[in-house]
Amino acid sequence: MTAMTEIITAVYATTDTLENVRNDLVSTGIPQEEIRVSQEKCQVQVMAPDTADAEIEEILNRHAPIEVQRK
Repeated sequence: MTAMTEIITAVYATTDTLENVRNDLVSTGIPQEEIRVSQEKCQVQVMAPDTADAEIEEILNRHAPIEVQRK
């Protein structure tokens, strides 16, 4: 059985935070191609297998997001 993939989106108050979030995700082994950063929306999206959800959400929450959504 294959793991389901989910998109986790975190919205931040400032664009300054976005690069730090991306760097933290990459340094923990999340492939760069699974991370989308939108300066316009001030958000980071991560395509994550269910098995990595908790770790990714913990990293996103370290940077005090305004909102975190899962799809």
